[in-house]
Amino acid sequence: MLIDFKNLNINQLSSETEFENKIKAFLNDWFSEIKTVQVQTSGSTGVPKVFDIEKKKMIASAEMTCNFLDLVEGDSALICLPIEYISGKMMVVRSIIRKLKLVVTEPNTRPLHDIDCKVDFCAMTPLQVENSFDKLYLIKNLIIGGAAVSENLKKKIFDTLSSENSQRIFETYGMSETLSHIALKQIFPDPEDFFTTFESVEISTDERGCLKIFAPHLNAEVLQTNDLVEIKNNNQFRFLGRIDNVINSGGAKIFPEQLEALVKKEIPCEVVFIGLEDDTLGQKLVLVIEGQKSQEIIDNIATLPFEKSFHKPKEIIFKEKIPRTPNGKINRIELKNMVKTINN
Repeated sequence: MLIDFKNLNINQLSSETEFENKIKAFLNDWFSEIKTVQVQTSGSTGVPKVFDIEKKKMIASAEMTCNFLDLVEGDSALICLPIEYISGKMMVVRSIIRKLKLVVTEPNTRPLHDIDCKVDFCAMTPLQVENSFDKLYLIKNLIIGGAAVSENLKKKIFDTLSSENSQRIFETYGMSETLSHIALKQIFPDPEDFFTTFESVEISTDERGCLKIFAPHLNAEVLQTNDLVEIKNNNQFRFLGRIDNVINSGGAKIFPEQLEALVKKEIPCEVVFIGLEDDTLGQKLVLVIEGQKSQEIIDNIATLPFEKSFHKPKEIIFKEKIPRTPNGKINRIELKNMVKTINN
């Protein structure tokens, strides 16, 4: 399905799949007189919820992304993310306000499988990128969101793509409440350590060291996150991890996201650190690895240069499949409950 927003006629759109029907339904909602649209959160850090967002704020968000990426009328875009979530909805809104040609493909783990044409702009999850290296060269501007981009995935991107193709790949920072992302960090061809916020976005931290965001064109209130960050200047910051995920083991605070980044440099699997209740330590550090049990991987982890001795996992568990939310994020809550059941 191809939608040319320069010459849009919703009634003439031919939809054959359930996903294409959902796209048409969203377009009808968007062009209705109602000033808001409903958005569902992923539920990766809590109970999923549905809330209303003003269309004018979604337009403001879309303009920031389009301007940053220099997208112009007539450029092509690819949507391969569920339309229920802000990530999918914003791909459509960006196409509307910039009058792009939107290619619609099923939001599965291999979104480029049936794509043979070059595309100016696309948004994917890390898992989708992992399964798209054979055709990743087709995407001129790619943003990756929904989960952190692992060091292993970054290495594969550099090993696969050529910097001579003028491609740009960014990691995003955002959430449903910020109407997708409010900051980008380039990972190819010129890797950056810090996220850079869009214009009119102000950042600070609270007493816990968690990020506070003030973007009046997106949200009238200051948004308090549970994301621990290091702020470099008034528009750049480094993500350290979610305070919800911090593991307190023997009185030491452990940031699982940082340990996962270290392990993923050497282990070509999905890995998640969790804290399980322990009578002695309070919480013991457990590493869950996706895939079949491998002594080679266990031995490899034992040689990794962990900064602190208590960063080494007390237990390693292999699971055939790590649970994810519908839009590809690791579901840490469900995973922790599953591992608790195994250990009890």
